[in-house]
Amino acid sequence: MSPDVPVPAAQRTLGLLELLLAHPGGMTPQDMQARLGISRSTLFALLQTLRSLGYVEQASPRGRYKPGPRLLAWRRSTPAGPQDLITAFYQESAETHLQDTLLLTVLSRAELLVLAQQEGRTRVRAVFSPGERLPAQGSAAGAVLAPDPDPAVRQQGWAARQRDHVVELALPLCPDGHTPTAALVLVAPLSQKSLPDLQPHLTDLQYLAAHISYRLGAVEYRPFHRPPLPGVEALTPMEPEEIDAFLQGPWPARLACLREDGTPHVVPVWQEWYGQAFFVLAWQDSQWAAYLQANPRVSLTVDEPWPPLKRVTAWGEAVLLPPGDLPGGVASLLERLSRRYLGYPLSPAHAVEWQVFRIQPQRIRGWRGLQA
Repeated sequence: MSPDVPVPAAQRTLGLLELLLAHPGGMTPQDMQARLGISRSTLFALLQTLRSLGYVEQASPRGRYKPGPRLLAWRRSTPAGPQDLITAFYQESAETHLQDTLLLTVLSRAELLVLAQQEGRTRVRAVFSPGERLPAQGSAAGAVLAPDPDPAVRQQGWAARQRDHVVELALPLCPDGHTPTAALVLVAPLSQKSLPDLQPHLTDLQYLAAHISYRLGAVEYRPFHRPPLPGVEALTPMEPEEIDAFLQGPWPARLACLREDGTPHVVPVWQEWYGQAFFVLAWQDSQWAAYLQANPRVSLTVDEPWPPLKRVTAWGEAVLLPPGDLPGGVASLLERLSRRYLGYPLSPAHAVEWQVFRIQPQRIRGWRGLQA
């Protein structure tokens, strides 16, 4: 198939995603089918696939289809600011059926700053003003926004408190899905409700907090439960096949050689491993290239900077290759390595300015992890 010919399946999928992004409040299958002009079976097959991947979600079995967390995260290309937070709060809270007042608050020094309010619909209700400052101490919002939240709050992901003349149920808003930056608070007058009266609204409030977080860039909503960093395993040798695979990665090498006075010299180099030897490139005026010709003994280390901390070290001798002895020539090697390390090919005209050394390892070893 010609690359210029549109792929119908891709067109249908992208059209559906664009339609959902344009209607964050959700759409019925009938509306989507009419807009897209596709069959009902094709539409439901697409929806089922996208829902399983997190791009589409449905609040209830017969409810509207809405953008899922992974699709909503597409809308964010920069970190969310206060206005993004306020906009997301109003857009999402407008669709809720909660009868009590909803607040959007952030921690400002030792106080809570009210950014926005969705006033309750009950006859007697709690009312606040945007810009109003409230005590953080003893509040539900203060509990979820504390630098070191209580273990119970971390575990359950929310806090409920009774103070002054109100009862509160607060959930964190997390643009990255894990770290709270604001709080969503359901507030009711203590004269009208008690803490147990707010508990039945927890699920709705969690749904709302998750969707506001999705709009801010989160692809999941798991407050206080950041995925653990990969662990560092005990020092373990790498098998030859694992060494071969690792050396194909985008890792430069550090080449160690000796100066004329016998002191060590270490320099980063581009490397290509082809299973038996390394090819490394040297600019024609590189001082270390002269060191190698005077004393060819070298070591070469390739490593990664994060767990599982794989690294390979080779010891051997470096030999300057005449251009005709290099398979494909210097220009071909330069193109491969520049694509690998820069992301784009350097002009073949630069090839005459580079020298190529072949390092045949007398020993090569690989490890992962750290010494216990």
